[in-house]
Amino acid sequence: MSTSAKDLRIVFMGTPEFASTSLKRLVSEGYNIVAVVTTPDKPAGRGQKLHESDVKLTAKELGLPILQPEKLRDESFLEAMRELNIDLGIVIAFRMLPEVVWAMPRLGTFNLHASLLPQYRGAAPINWAIINGEKRTGVTTFLLNHEIDKGAIIEQESVDILPEDNIGSLYDKLMNIGSELVTRTVDKLAEGNYTTIEQMHIDESTLKPAPKIFKEDGRIDWTKRGEDIVNLVRGLSPYPAAWSAIYNNGAECGSMKIFTARFEADSKSGNVGEVVTDAKSIFGVRCADGVVYFEDVQLAGKRRMAIKELLLGWRDATQCSFR
Repeated sequence: MSTSAKDLRIVFMGTPEFASTSLKRLVSEGYNIVAVVTTPDKPAGRGQKLHESDVKLTAKELGLPILQPEKLRDESFLEAMRELNIDLGIVIAFRMLPEVVWAMPRLGTFNLHASLLPQYRGAAPINWAIINGEKRTGVTTFLLNHEIDKGAIIEQESVDILPEDNIGSLYDKLMNIGSELVTRTVDKLAEGNYTTIEQMHIDESTLKPAPKIFKEDGRIDWTKRGEDIVNLVRGLSPYPAAWSAIYNNGAECGSMKIFTARFEADSKSGNVGEVVTDAKSIFGVRCADGVVYFEDVQLAGKRRMAIKELLLGWRDATQCSFR
């Protein structure tokens, strides 16, 4: 028997802005959010002030009850959840849930994931889709089960990855279409008239993973093709940013983050990592099949700036090489 989607007692679980956009949409469209679960406040910054998650700040604005368990198996938290008599759980960019939590709601718990599953399971799907040069990606809702990102798929929505997209712009696109997909998924589950697609019997060798990004993942390998290097820059811009070590006379003398770059193929001779510059407004580094030109950068210890501004004060730029 179907239930009105607006009558469902929903618990929403999430942490960052990517999740809070869906929470705002659910409330603005009249869905019944009976509680919001998010991470505990954590000390951050120089003053070690307590930092509240984006989802908590949104929940406070909307006047929603907030739960912040240290551990998701704490009996006091589980008891609070049971008392809510939950029909449906929604989880977006949150911790891995134990079964005792995700199996509690009458209709189960679904997750919004920022890829077209089963591709790009993992913590950083938006980054890796750009880094790998994909032309399309999207968002998926799926029912939680015992394995990470492997539950039965309910709905998907795809979007083009444009040449000018970076992690910042694509994140915003997926965040917005994701919030639409969340409300659509709630409606489907309330109606009970839907078919899921199982992920459990897929050849894992055909899948591209999306593991957490570490600093070393962002280090540019100048022996690679220019297009691959530009994709790495796009996939990590504005944060955490692709980077390279800088050498002068054979000694490492610093590092640089690159936020925007373009590639020009050429067959001129030169060494990989060699600087190509007019020392005024053009600065690039030679790679396997041409030159990657920088447009927006940040030297270690300096602020972010356009390459033309940087060159005004960088006297020994022509003597440097990148590795």
